[in-house]
Amino acid sequence: MKKVILAIGIYCSLLHGLKAQQVFYSRSHAQEFLNDSTEYSKRKLKFEEANIVTGYYDQDGNNSAITGGIGTEKLTDLANSLELRFSKLDRYNRTHSFTADFNIDQYTSASSDKIDPLTISSASRKDTHIYPSIAWSVKDDLLGTTQGLAYSYSTEYDYKSHGFTASFAKLSKNKNTEWSFKGGAFLDTYMAILPSELRPSTYPSGAHGDQKGIDYKPRNSFNASFAVSQVINQRLQVMAIIEPSFQEGLLSTPFHRVYFTNGNETVEKLPGTRFKLPVGFRLSYFMGDNTIIRAFYRAYIDDWGMAAHTANLEVPYKISPFFSISPFYRFNIQGKVDYFKAYGQHATTESYYTSDYDLSSFTSQFMGVGLRLSPPGGIASLINWNSLEVRYGYYSRSNGMIGHSISMSIKIK
Repeated sequence: MKKVILAIGIYCSLLHGLKAQQVFYSRSHAQEFLNDSTEYSKRKLKFEEANIVTGYYDQDGNNSAITGGIGTEKLTDLANSLELRFSKLDRYNRTHSFTADFNIDQYTSASSDKIDPLTISSASRKDTHIYPSIAWSVKDDLLGTTQGLAYSYSTEYDYKSHGFTASFAKLSKNKNTEWSFKGGAFLDTYMAILPSELRPSTYPSGAHGDQKGIDYKPRNSFNASFAVSQVINQRLQVMAIIEPSFQEGLLSTPFHRVYFTNGNETVEKLPGTRFKLPVGFRLSYFMGDNTIIRAFYRAYIDDWGMAAHTANLEVPYKISPFFSISPFYRFNIQGKVDYFKAYGQHATTESYYTSDYDLSSFTSQFMGVGLRLSPPGGIASLINWNSLEVRYGYYSRSNGMIGHSISMSIKIK
C-alpha cells in the first residue's frame, strides 16, 4: 500500500507544479472569444474508433511445471478483444479521451488436467479469462501535457485481479521531446489449489462444488514506468524507458509439483517478494515513403538471479499506398533464477525450489509477418472500415517448446 500512496503522491506533485495562474489567465482570455453555440457542438462526445481483434495461439512442449518439469505443455487459446474510443472537448479546449476495452480468452491446457489425474477432466483443464478495462486521459495542448487514469479487472477460475494506473506526460515547447511517467498497482487474489496427492485429507479440491475452506492468497504487483522520447530529425525518433516493478504475496503456483533427488514430492516454493528492473531502448527510422525500421532492445535483471536480453526488429514496407507487409523477428536469451532445477534434481535442504521452465535458462525466437490493407474507400467499400491487418507468428524455445499464433484486427473509424 505504501507504493500505491507513493505513486499517487508523485502523480499529484507533477500536476501541482504546473503554472496554474498563467494557464487560468490564458484560458479565460480565450474563452471570451468563444461562441456558446459553436462551443456546445464541439463538446459533444465523439466516437473516434473501434478496434476488434481476434487471435488463436497453439503451443506444445515437454516441460510442464504442473508435473514437475516433464510432461505435455499442450495449450490452445482463442482470444477476442473489442476496444471503443471516444473523445470530447471541455470548456478550455482540452481533449478528453475515453477508452473501454473488453477482452475474453477461452483456453484449454492438457497439463492443467494433471492437477488431479484421477479425474477424467479437472476443473482447470479449460477456462475462460475475462479482463475488461476503462481509461480516461486529458490532453492539454496549451501546457503540452497529457494525464490519465485507468482501471482494469481480470478474472478466471482460480484468480481475480484489480488494476489501477495513473499516467502523466509532458511535451517540450518545440514538441520534439516528451517525458512520461506511469504508475500502477495490481491487487490479485489467488485460489490455492493443490495437486490431488498433496492435499491434506480435509482440504477441498477447488473444483466446482468443493471450494468451502480453500485458501485464497494475495499476489500484488506495483509497477512504474519512466520514459523519454526524442525526435532526432525528420527520419529518426528514439525512446529510452525504465520500468521497475515489485511483487509481493504468493509468487509460487500452488499446483506446480517439485520432485527431490530422494524421490519425495512437494509443491513449488518461491520467495514472497520479487523486484524486477527492465531497461529498454526503442528506435524508429523512416527510410523513405515506403519503409520504416522499428527496433527495440531490452535488458532485464531481478533479485531472483535472472538476467535477460531481448532484441526485436520489424520492417513495415508499403507495397502500394493501401497495402503493406511487415516482417518481424524477436530474439530473447535469459538465465535461470537461483531456485530452478530440472525434474528430480532439487535437494530437500533447499529453502526454495521450482521446476518451471519459464524460470529456466533458454533462448527463444519469435518470427512472422503482418499484412495490412487500408484502402481510401474502406474495406469492401465500407467507408468506416478503415483497415484490416492479419499477423502470423512462429515461436520456438531452445528446450523444444514451439508455438503458432495468428491474429486478425479490424479498425473502424
